[in-house]
Amino acid sequence: MVKLFVVRHAESTWNPEGRYQGLLDPELSQRGLQQARLLAEALRNVPFDVIYSSPLRRTYLTALEIAKGRDVHVVKDERIREIDHGVWSGLTVEEVKRRFPETFRMWMEEPHRTSFEGGESLTDVYRRVADFVEEIKRKHQHQTVAVVSHTVPIRAMYCYLLGVDLSRFWSFGCDNASYSVIHLEENRNVIQKLNITCHLGEYYVEAHSAL
Repeated sequence: MVKLFVVRHAESTWNPEGRYQGLLDPELSQRGLQQARLLAEALRNVPFDVIYSSPLRRTYLTALEIAKGRDVHVVKDERIREIDHGVWSGLTVEEVKRRFPETFRMWMEEPHRTSFEGGESLTDVYRRVADFVEEIKRKHQHQTVAVVSHTVPIRAMYCYLLGVDLSRFWSFGCDNASYSVIHLEENRNVIQKLNITCHLGEYYVEAHSAL
């Protein structure tokens, strides 16, 4: 069995603005820095064997905070980076609604059919995340692994692990600096905890429903 901790990065400077980040690379906000510290404290007694992170700054800085004081490597992996939002990147939700109303409708109602102009589709992300998960299962049996990623690959990962159709992509909560615990067993995958945020206290902010 692999004990998998799936972590969403702490708040970036763009999250409060409702802005699509994609592969763009904003810093953590002041609130995000505090969220990362609180998250690290909540996970302090978890004996991670390895921490994987998306290479983007908001995830990597969150992963480094978790790794502080530990003899553990943070491994960057492109397969768990955020979806490439293409022409949406850097735009707010309201701007996207005005400029790309039909694609926005599809993203909210039929995410499994959505492809971003100049970027990726959700299916593209699903495939790379599935490849990543299978490698984790091969390499890290009987270990505890942290994966620090983003909303789209995290939700795609849940769909893959549970055998749920990508049309149910929006069924999972995924807040900033949250963590989930999943046991990757021989014949099944079991979600033990999902979208845990109680460690954030006053620094908790519910994620935007369209991001």
